[in-house]
Amino acid sequence: MSVQGTILVLDGVSTNRIMLKVQLTAAWYHVVQGEKLAGLGALLRRTRPDLVLTAQTLPDGTAADVKKVLAADPALADVPVVAITPQNDRAARLQALSDGLDDVLGYPFKDTLLLARVRSLLRSRADRQELSIRDSSQTMGFGEAVQTPIAPPAIAQIALLTQTPRTGALWCKALTPQTRHQLSYFTLPDLQGVLSGPAPDAIVIELEPSEAGGNVLADLRSRGATRNTVLIGVLPHDDANRAAEALDKGADAICLGGFHPDEISLRLETLITRKTRDDRLRASIRKDLSESLTDPLTGLHNRRFAMRALDQIAHQALETGSGFAVMLADLDHFKAINDRFGHAGGDIVLTEAALRLQSAIGNAGFVARIGGEEFMIGLPRCSAAQALKQADIICESICEKPFCLPDDSTLTSVTISIGVKWCAPPDLRTNDSRNAVSQLIRSADQALYAAKNAGRNQVHLRNSAA
Repeated sequence: MSVQGTILVLDGVSTNRIMLKVQLTAAWYHVVQGEKLAGLGALLRRTRPDLVLTAQTLPDGTAADVKKVLAADPALADVPVVAITPQNDRAARLQALSDGLDDVLGYPFKDTLLLARVRSLLRSRADRQELSIRDSSQTMGFGEAVQTPIAPPAIAQIALLTQTPRTGALWCKALTPQTRHQLSYFTLPDLQGVLSGPAPDAIVIELEPSEAGGNVLADLRSRGATRNTVLIGVLPHDDANRAAEALDKGADAICLGGFHPDEISLRLETLITRKTRDDRLRASIRKDLSESLTDPLTGLHNRRFAMRALDQIAHQALETGSGFAVMLADLDHFKAINDRFGHAGGDIVLTEAALRLQSAIGNAGFVARIGGEEFMIGLPRCSAAQALKQADIICESICEKPFCLPDDSTLTSVTISIGVKWCAPPDLRTNDSRNAVSQLIRSADQALYAAKNAGRNQVHLRNSAA
């Protein structure tokens, strides 16, 4: 997206194009003009617009054809397309929505409504682009992600939020034959009813006669549970100023002229499909983030997580004045296990040891596998004595019960050596936090070597200054 935002205006009538350019340029958008479908592909590739405003009918095509050209280019498939229809041409409006266009504006329209719709669509696209960038496996070096069609959920949950229960019941009755989704209705004073359970996929809100509807839009958009919920506002009149205000408060779409179930159902289908795609992108990002901080074999945290967590523990210790400990633990004679049982047997030992370590630590701190048979444990808010006690519990959890390995008639005993470095906040103030934490880890590593040199299967503590 360009700094200004590039908007492509398509219309066979030059005066219409000029009028739109004047309106948009005055709001500091970069405007590109076209008049027909022919040559559109080359124009799109050259200008890379962030949004397209197109007449419903072009000299050689329609707004639906424009949408198809954009959809054929993966780099432009998410560019919003708004159709401009003749005034009060409801059939053209419904046709445009049925064709999957992002919105429809009836000509003539006020600058306030046009610019609010542009702002809303550009915000939405910017959010989707950010999701796509974060989710791109190519940027992480894994090649091109596999593209699969995204369909809306079989049944979405739609909440109707109206001024009175009677209006809600009427809307529900009118919309039920038009949609396959599950409907429920609430009154605006009963917003808690909407928020008490799982967040709906979409909420249709009556914006007049009171101001409550507009305030609810802003409220819903700011809440974590409903931040990504589709919000559609309904206004009883063609009030461009109120519509613009609602869009700026977070509405995804505005239906002017009252509740029309056919229009609502078409908007719901398009917006819920988009939401489903975005939700899957968010889930993919969360999964990738989790995997980037997780050891794939044991399910424990990895070194990257451990370093960040330890740095955070150190900062908290400076703020609270409490001590903390870092431990490095190493399974004893692990090479002999690999030599005897192979790497498959070694993996079984590592996995079982990870379970025992995690069980021993519980919620007291974190456990991470930082390489081979080596683990790091971080314990916030503890004394040196508490750290030693916890390390003894870890040792006991490993050696108290033999490990069961394949192709072996007997159980195999495994032990662990642990180096503990306990730190008080004054130790951290002598250096910057990064160097201090690195020094703590070196101290724990020295303690681990001391434990191994002393005969293994034991704990060694270092509590000198970092």
